[in-house]
Amino acid sequence: MTDTNTPSSQVAPRRRGRPPRRAEAAQTDTRTLLIRTGVAVLTQKGYSAVGLDEILRLAQVPKGSFYHCFASKEAFGQALIAAYADYFARKLDRWLLDETTAPLQRLRNFIADAMQGMARHDFARGCLVGNLGQELGTLPESFRARLEDVLLDWQARTATCLRAAQQAGEIAAGHDCAELAQFFWIGWEGAVLRAKLQRSVLPLQVYAQGFFQLLQTGGAASANCP
Repeated sequence: MTDTNTPSSQVAPRRRGRPPRRAEAAQTDTRTLLIRTGVAVLTQKGYSAVGLDEILRLAQVPKGSFYHCFASKEAFGQALIAAYADYFARKLDRWLLDETTAPLQRLRNFIADAMQGMARHDFARGCLVGNLGQELGTLPESFRARLEDVLLDWQARTATCLRAAQQAGEIAAGHDCAELAQFFWIGWEGAVLRAKLQRSVLPLQVYAQGFFQLLQTGGAASANCP
């Protein structure tokens, strides 16, 4: 029979120092959940129209836990932009760096995947970056440069694919691939908005058809890709 009257000198001392890793993991999980929920909401609604209470309700996270992870709604918004940028960069790389496929087909595959994604969500979701760009007048000023950086990154990845297509003889040699990539993303964001408005992939199809037709023209003779 075990003696329950343990002398105080035999009681294990309380640990000091850093809190258990379990608490750190829980905070990381909460932050990840909030970001995932926030991204899903902001691909459908505007930043200004979304209150924290809605996101907390959907994520089932108490407000105190939110402010333990983020100092403010602005900081939360910055984290959402960063998370979406990382997600979309990996998505672009998956399609545009696929060396088993011809370069222009890679871009077509990305477009087809985007169409399927919008249709799957009944055209309720669009591009988080594009959505935020439409309400810049009401957003924190810190968002402006961050959104532009994301678009420039997408353009650079697309330009790399177009250069590969040009080297393969798929598009006219006279085109400036950096300008083509910029043109693509300026038009694509508008096509995504129109697709949401019409609840149809038709605007995306029309834009893609026009863009690929443009690639077959001669382009500016002095604007060769490096």
